[in-house]
Amino acid sequence: MSFQKLVMAIFFLQPIAFGSWLPRIPEIQARLGLGPADLALALLGMPVGILTTLPVAGRVVSRIGGETTVIAGFVVFSVIVCLPAFSRTPVELFIALALLGVAMSTLELGLNVEADRAEKDTGSVIMNRCHGFWSLGIMAGSLLGSGMVAIAVPAEWAIMAAAFVVLPFAIVASLRLPPDREAGAAPPHMPFKLPSSALLGICAFVFGITMTEGAIADWSAVYLKDVFQTDGMMTGIGYTIFAMMVAAGRFSGDHLKQRLGAISLARGCGAASLVGMLMVVFAWHSLVTLAGFALVGIGVSVGFPLAVTAAASLRDRPAAANVAILSFMALTGFLIGPPLIGFIAEVSGLRVGLAVLLVPLAVSLAFTRMLKASF
Repeated sequence: MSFQKLVMAIFFLQPIAFGSWLPRIPEIQARLGLGPADLALALLGMPVGILTTLPVAGRVVSRIGGETTVIAGFVVFSVIVCLPAFSRTPVELFIALALLGVAMSTLELGLNVEADRAEKDTGSVIMNRCHGFWSLGIMAGSLLGSGMVAIAVPAEWAIMAAAFVVLPFAIVASLRLPPDREAGAAPPHMPFKLPSSALLGICAFVFGITMTEGAIADWSAVYLKDVFQTDGMMTGIGYTIFAMMVAAGRFSGDHLKQRLGAISLARGCGAASLVGMLMVVFAWHSLVTLAGFALVGIGVSVGFPLAVTAAASLRDRPAAANVAILSFMALTGFLIGPPLIGFIAEVSGLRVGLAVLLVPLAVSLAFTRMLKASF
């Protein structure tokens, strides 16, 4: 199997177990007796884990190489992703999610570095497709998780089964990645300096996009259940549709980027995400909400892959360091959004909470011009 296909396969396998956790959030919320604000506090665990990891992860990945990070990261991640479902108190849930944030952010940094290396080594454009396979993986996990809810399989065993069925395939694929000849050498000493204005602009672009992704991941099932009184598999289907459309957008993203350019593609998708979120917020029927989730999925689909390529192409520091900074901001947006919405929903309801996403999406649209670094 070629380098590119191996990387795409690993991107697909990585989020399956995490995706199977997402439809279980309402169940865990009910089991622990958490209101929206209490759940929001527990969900802060993942941002905390990321905040303590990514500032140093870029240097670690630069030293040991992306493929070593992926191999070791998969083993650790597969254990830790099971922990949130075993939580019996809000504190346990917070700690489990913090550990999950550490494991997931490190593993995904290694994956993005490998995708960038595959592009540079082979001269092909695959970043959007890699993230398309990631979206397929989380969609498959979400669909699996929704199915397990429908047949009343306990969350603990369903997520554990997903994690440990995937792990052997992930390890086999990771072991076949070509070695990074630059790994193992100490990165050149560089005095501390703030990120460049170009990188900060790319981070501003990606923050609203990943904030929206995280919010829909954690709140779509709760929104459908609380606002439209859905139950069973219907409760989790909103995120499945969203993830399916994200995957569709990413699989066409590389071709559209070459044809339209990164900036035009990002602007069109940004406009679609705003329209879709308006549909979700003002929906009068669950089917309108599902259509809104689908349009938002298309809108946010190519944002992060475009940003990774743009950040990796900057020459002010090693690619892994710039991607680490970008990943820090992207994953922080992904994980800060859900608790923020929870706090607002506690006071004003989930419609108002999700309406807050319109602001960061508009900011992302304004910063699409920074993607000129990806040409």
